[in-house]
Amino acid sequence: MLDYKDIITKHYALGMSGKAIAESLKVSVSGVNDFLRAFRNSPVLSYPLPEGITNYGIAALVYGEKQLPGGRDPSYEQPDYENIAKDMSSRKNMTLVVLWNRYSKQCRDRGVKFYSYRQFCENYAKWCEENKETLHFNAVIGQKMEVDFAGKTFQMVDHLTGEVMTIVVFVAVLPYSQYIYAEGMVSTKEPQWIAVNNNALQYFGGVPALVVCDNCKQAVIANKDWIDPELNKDYAEWAEHNHTVILPAKVKKPKYKSSVENAVGILEKGFFHDMEEMDYFSLEQFNRDLWKHLDELNNAPFTKKPHSRRYYWDEERRELMPLPPVPYEYMERRTAKVSSDYHVRFDNAYYSVDRAYLHREVLIRASATTVKIFSKEGEFICEWPRATVKSQWSTDPNHLPANFKEMSEWNGTYFTRKAMTVGPNTCDVIKRILASRKLEVQTYRMCQGVLSFTKKYSKQALEETCRQALELGKPNYSFIKNSIQLVAEDLGVAGYNTAVNDERNKGAFVMGAESMDIERLLSRSQSLAQGKGKGGGK
Repeated sequence: MLDYKDIITKHYALGMSGKAIAESLKVSVSGVNDFLRAFRNSPVLSYPLPEGITNYGIAALVYGEKQLPGGRDPSYEQPDYENIAKDMSSRKNMTLVVLWNRYSKQCRDRGVKFYSYRQFCENYAKWCEENKETLHFNAVIGQKMEVDFAGKTFQMVDHLTGEVMTIVVFVAVLPYSQYIYAEGMVSTKEPQWIAVNNNALQYFGGVPALVVCDNCKQAVIANKDWIDPELNKDYAEWAEHNHTVILPAKVKKPKYKSSVENAVGILEKGFFHDMEEMDYFSLEQFNRDLWKHLDELNNAPFTKKPHSRRYYWDEERRELMPLPPVPYEYMERRTAKVSSDYHVRFDNAYYSVDRAYLHREVLIRASATTVKIFSKEGEFICEWPRATVKSQWSTDPNHLPANFKEMSEWNGTYFTRKAMTVGPNTCDVIKRILASRKLEVQTYRMCQGVLSFTKKYSKQALEETCRQALELGKPNYSFIKNSIQLVAEDLGVAGYNTAVNDERNKGAFVMGAESMDIERLLSRSQSLAQGKGKGGGK
């Protein structure tokens, strides 16, 4: 059933044409125009609509006892036969009984009339004949793996920073056995995309001949004709390494990857509801919970056929190609300079480097799980597990000098003395920041960040901001960064570092206000004009 209220609002309030409305609602142009014509000719209903009127009420008043175009009864809620056809063709074990139960429940909840199961099936058969929905794919054992992202996302609170982060769920399935793998990700960039695909192959115990993926940017650059798509270079190399072939699905054609669409639906309508009620503070915690539920699902028996997904996977994995000896590893390459705190910054995280490389440039080679650091000459320095959250610090005390607090350019004494020149509140904030981490060196950048605000703002503004931070129990860089601008605005001119502007204007000629007096300017202009006239007469 068309959304009559929406059509009327778009046409009369927004001035949209029937064609534009049909495109926005993804319905037929003729259906929209037929309704608008009937609405204009209705003697009992006009725009604006009566308050509280429903779609059923609009249909009853516009069409009366007549039926809608195509023989449909307007007093009944019309099923979405296009989506029903998609579910029937793409979801294994889907039946019209399940879809009719879903349709009838939605109608009961909304208080509208619905077709009986027999009428529902008859109308669906007619729709299929008219739209020729006959395409179907049969699963072949060991032939392919389908991958996609779930539409449902989850929230995770970073236990270090308190930041709320989004978890996206990667899903892979073997269509023959319907064996499912899933993994949560906080980043969907190429390194993490390669990593989860590697993990899926490891979980399935082999490599299929084909990998069918969605047209996401991590996998496909362009897929205009489906026959010869342009693949992401890293994903193409991953496929070559594993001796498989990437086959992107047709754009906006979910039946070309119907098994993974079905798998996503099973997860989202199943244990995802339970996981949604949980609080997660790390990606590892989320994935442990996800894999526990996934193991139960893969071992549970099917409802419409004997055995479980694991049973059929035991058969299918024998037909998969063997895994390569070493998984494909995506490598990011960067250069970085070792800072005064003996750390390099990479991808919003910090990694310590041996003290011998202080203030020197180093090379970084990073995979999804590992960060390796080399000298400019290519000599290996150290290796770290890749950080999983922003602002994470990885520090080896052996990288620091034994007396690093005294000999480092940055140390606790250095920052405390600088803070004392601002005021006691600033000094107290710096001391608390220095004590906020297990290793003091991990706080130096935050201390430097707090004190550097005096470049733009006055010491008075920073001192007042630090006083408020102490009063509210938030003596940290983030609070000061977000508050000092408001404090400076309240103080007016006294809130800013005027010495910066004075330095900028150094050497400039400053004119007094009297030099711009209008009478003085006119007098000077006349004098110049007279002098020019005399000069011209000579």
